[in-house]
Amino acid sequence: MKYLEFTFTLSPGSEMAGDVLVALLADAGFDSFVRPEVETDPIKAYVPKDKYDEQALAETLAAFPLNDVTVSFTSTEAEDKDWNEVWEKNFFAPLVVDGRCVVHCTFHKDVPKAEYDITIDPRMSFGTGHHATTSQMISEILAHDMTGKAVLDMGCGTSILAILARMRGAAAVTAIDNDEWCVTNSLENIALNHLDGIDVELGDAQALATKGPFDYILANINRNILLEDMRLYVPRMKPGASLFMSGFYVEDTSLIRAEAERLGLRFDHVRDLNRWACVKFCLD
Repeated sequence: MKYLEFTFTLSPGSEMAGDVLVALLADAGFDSFVRPEVETDPIKAYVPKDKYDEQALAETLAAFPLNDVTVSFTSTEAEDKDWNEVWEKNFFAPLVVDGRCVVHCTFHKDVPKAEYDITIDPRMSFGTGHHATTSQMISEILAHDMTGKAVLDMGCGTSILAILARMRGAAAVTAIDNDEWCVTNSLENIALNHLDGIDVELGDAQALATKGPFDYILANINRNILLEDMRLYVPRMKPGASLFMSGFYVEDTSLIRAEAERLGLRFDHVRDLNRWACVKFCLD
């Protein structure tokens, strides 16, 4: 299959901006990505030549949600190669969180042993658990007893968090994402882990009106969406429920906390990793 190779440059570049770009490009038909070791370096993205839609790419870049970031690109026809091999060579190594949970792909060999073993096929370079926000959310799930609880994974992506919550004994898990690809991939990953009890749906926070109530809500999205949608989370929380949120920088914690407290939530704690924050609020 012939592929087109695009080189995208973000100015200013950051890990978050790269994550957003990759997610949007996936919606526009790109299916393989090579992320640089230095977050400010260009990102390479690949799309089958017969599936490339110039207008779709233009609309995607015009709607890029980070207003302070400029995206430019160059493109060329990629040389023929074994793309599965390229993907595997550039894909993540198995991730171990807190010595208790390992996240790996189907092709990995010599996977470290852990209490919780999650297999995923994310098919792109995000949603693997390696991002600081996801690994911190994994740590929070490991630190809390979810036995018999109702859990919501809002903006589920590859559903790593939903999968781990179910492995941790959650009685029922709801996973919601507004990206059709994420819903499809979530179902694939749930099947890979031989799990039931996880309901995956296409939608956004407006869909919560008929869901729950929940004991735990997990929302690893981004600052602006969290600030907008938090008001829809709180009514779906049981008394004593916990809300975990990540996807924003440490310096944005005060904004998140102010809105949560305005909605009647109690701040419990915040953790951080590589400038990314993960915060817990409770409904008393």
